[in-house]
Amino acid sequence: MLSWMAWTWPTAGFFIFIFSCIVITGLVERRSPGGAERDGILRLRTTRGDRLFISILGSILLCLGWIGLFGLPVWGGLLSGLLWSLFVYWKV
Repeated sequence: MLSWMAWTWPTAGFFIFIFSCIVITGLVERRSPGGAERDGILRLRTTRGDRLFISILGSILLCLGWIGLFGLPVWGGLLSGLLWSLFVYWKV
């Protein structure tokens, strides 16, 4: 099923996860429009969507850095990405 683009199931799962995060954020935004902007540790005024983007982008970079430094498997990169995302939603 995924042979048309030489995808693997983990790659497809990653993109399904990102799409799911975007859909869930859209549903939450529809239920509670606007969200509460807040100033975080970096003195950036961010919304829920901003924090989602920062956490996804940072997690991708952490996973790529993990692969570059330590190779496979990427469980350490995934764990650091999860911790980064929690930090972003808590402090940024």
